[in-house]
Amino acid sequence: MTSTTNTVDQLPTSDRRSILLVFAGLILTMLLASLDQTIFSTALPTIVGELHGVNLMLWVITIYILASTIMLPIYGKLGDLLGRKGLFIGAISVFILGSIVGGFAQDMTWLIIGRGIQGLGGGGLMLLSQAIIADVVPARDRGRYMGIMGGVFAVSSVAGPLLGGWFTDGIGWRWGLWMNIPLGLLAIVSAVFFLRLPAHPKVKARVDVAGMALLGIASTLLVLVSTWGGTKYAWASVQIIGMGAGTIAAAVLFVWVESKADHPIMSLHLFKDRNFNLTTAAGLITGIAMFGTLAYMPTFLQMVTGANATQAGFLMIPMMMGLLVTSIASGQLVSRTGRYKWLPITGMFIVAGALILLSTMTASLPVWIICCYLAIMGIGLGTSMQILVLIVQNQFPNSQVGMATASSNYFRQIGASLGSAVVGSLFAHRLATLLTERIPAGSSGAQGSGSINSLTPAIVRGLPEQLRHIVVGSYSDALTPIFVYMVPLLLLAGLLLLFVKEIPLATSINRGGPLEGVEASERSQVDGSAAREATNLLDSLYGATSPLIRKVQS
Repeated sequence: MTSTTNTVDQLPTSDRRSILLVFAGLILTMLLASLDQTIFSTALPTIVGELHGVNLMLWVITIYILASTIMLPIYGKLGDLLGRKGLFIGAISVFILGSIVGGFAQDMTWLIIGRGIQGLGGGGLMLLSQAIIADVVPARDRGRYMGIMGGVFAVSSVAGPLLGGWFTDGIGWRWGLWMNIPLGLLAIVSAVFFLRLPAHPKVKARVDVAGMALLGIASTLLVLVSTWGGTKYAWASVQIIGMGAGTIAAAVLFVWVESKADHPIMSLHLFKDRNFNLTTAAGLITGIAMFGTLAYMPTFLQMVTGANATQAGFLMIPMMMGLLVTSIASGQLVSRTGRYKWLPITGMFIVAGALILLSTMTASLPVWIICCYLAIMGIGLGTSMQILVLIVQNQFPNSQVGMATASSNYFRQIGASLGSAVVGSLFAHRLATLLTERIPAGSSGAQGSGSINSLTPAIVRGLPEQLRHIVVGSYSDALTPIFVYMVPLLLLAGLLLLFVKEIPLATSINRGGPLEGVEASERSQVDGSAAREATNLLDSLYGATSPLIRKVQS
């Protein structure tokens, strides 16, 4: 076992204010990246109606998730080798560029290109924020910080649809992209002046270009198969079979290349760790369920309940509150008790129950019941998401934490890509089929927008009553049965997590080889440091908000 060092004592800034400014900058960048995963969910019906591209609807969300997914391992490994600050600033810059391209798009193609560029930067914002926290905060104290980061994602999961709806109903949906420019510049300034990390050792290493390329090819082909299979092309078509074979070939070549590389982008030794494998599998399943639901619930709420885009965003608040409260509370519990295994197990079964409830929704179901179902799902997600990342980080030394965190997040994002793509494909295909079957031929109301591809919530609300009921019923019947298809996956994830070995959380930063044990002499508490002061402040924050937490829980 190599020696363990008190990383916090190496920080040039030792006062509480500087530590909290660093943390605030990380929160801002995570908020930017996570907002753009959901901000178009409420605006999407209007966007595709204006740009005449319902058939390309799912790509507005899927391309962002896919691009960020491909970049996760790249940012993770390069951060371990070269240091994270420069990469962090570069990722923010790419993200701003994508926002500019998408904001000025005049058709669906350019909007999708802009979203793809955003994703190339967004993957770095999420991953590097988590890895930077691991650079300066021991695993035992990290739970409360990760809990707040999970809370940020909770806020964005509702703030995104809410902002998207507000922009759509007011100054225009393009501001959902343009707002990233000033916020991104602020994040760059914050990183330049306040992000001061421990000195990174100079490492001479050949970048694993072949591994990066093969991982990108395999990821892209996998999402294309899940997106186009059974919709644009038949499952038995030459195109789908060819892409499926290409996915397998690229994956096999990737494993071979990684086994030979001096500095692999995703080292195979990670997969020798049982906890890494179990939590990564559970994270992948969580991504499928979460993004398969989040991406299309606002569309359901607009088309079925008659809510406008802003109202649909407000209706997602119960889910955010459930996720926010349980994410922060679970982080506090882990830091105070050191026990964590039971939390993600419980969360998986709660999410499974929520999906069953969502699958029972109908066009006539009262809105407040839908909100209750969403709150239950938020509670389950908040109990599990960030804890899975913490378990992975606790298994490896700081010199590998970027790669380990990125690899775990990569598979969760693959799940997110598959979830949004598969649910989107099934939803779009079922919706087109039901509308074609149910709308009377030659209906003048149905053709008011030119075609089914141009239906927007406003157009649906203006349809004759009989025709509107057909469209609303079709949207409901197309989406809700898909939720129950994901329940067996969540139950499987809960069972897998039963086999996680609960290793005590480290109380100091290990910069050597993989953790083999938790010796008290090697994992002494960090005291008299800036991190301790920041932790005490977070405790005070938790104490101040605990009455609200208890009220919501009751």
